[in-house]
Amino acid sequence: MTKANSSGREVHVAVAVIERRGRILIARRPDHAHQGGLLEFPGGKVEPGETVQAALIREIAEETGLKVPEDSLAPVIGIRHDYGDKRVFLDVWHTRDAIGEAEGREGQPVDWLDPSELRDDQFPAANRPIIRALRLPGVLAISGPFGDPRNGLEILESSLAVLDPDEPAMVMLRAPDLSEDAYLAFAEQAVRRCRELGHLPLLHGPAERYTRIPSAAGIHLPWREARTLESRPVPVSAWFGVSCHDEAQLAHAAALGADFATLGPVLPTDSHPGQPALGWPRFQSLVASATLPVYALGGLGPEDAPRARELGGQGVAGIRYWWRESD
Repeated sequence: MTKANSSGREVHVAVAVIERRGRILIARRPDHAHQGGLLEFPGGKVEPGETVQAALIREIAEETGLKVPEDSLAPVIGIRHDYGDKRVFLDVWHTRDAIGEAEGREGQPVDWLDPSELRDDQFPAANRPIIRALRLPGVLAISGPFGDPRNGLEILESSLAVLDPDEPAMVMLRAPDLSEDAYLAFAEQAVRRCRELGHLPLLHGPAERYTRIPSAAGIHLPWREARTLESRPVPVSAWFGVSCHDEAQLAHAAALGADFATLGPVLPTDSHPGQPALGWPRFQSLVASATLPVYALGGLGPEDAPRARELGGQGVAGIRYWWRESD
């Protein structure tokens, strides 16, 4: 990646996530460069008058010899970060259609790595949300209403059959109407069943629930819980999400070290009657200022995931597309 200048202005950097057969192209920064010795995604500074797509095509060709069709580039996430000696805006785009064999044309080692091999401490700090975005699925499944723990487990079993067995899903176990004891009874068995099928179960509610069921993949906090916190409530090894509805809440989630946020409702939804919908333009505007992956939530299903990604989101979170309603 081209070295950016060290002036006080924000530097616009185009970043490429180049995927081939499920693996991501990674390079190592020269020792003499800013953040030298760390791993990086290909890319570089956007020159004056240059589009981000043109910058990516140019930088990728110069650095790796790969040719990237412009229409194959799709937005992933935008990240603003202050390193102290410079401020950067990382404008991250993804492609699966790069042509050719990658080589380090600037003398840098390059390699194709599985997303699970990417470690935070091997990359500059601003890259953390990119790594999260690569590991997170495009659709987040949320449990819907049910009467009691036994009924919930029966519906969960039939609902899990809707999910692709070859694509591990993230499943949020949401049951706000249950008592604490009833929720824990449901979640403990639900976590075990999701794990058996290869899915990633997330608890929902107070952060303390994760200490009771640490076998869960992580926890998603309602805003009323997240707003009271000043730091990340779970280990970095666990997924941590926050439910958000505006720019300030997204900023607070990022400050807590959340791995992702849900944002909505984007469209009117029966689960939140009377709550005004954001609409897609507002969703896009809020995502543009966020520094963590964001799922669109509210009246959406997998068919809406491409649009959410086009607008800078991680994908969609939903209930009705997979949850079998209780009789």
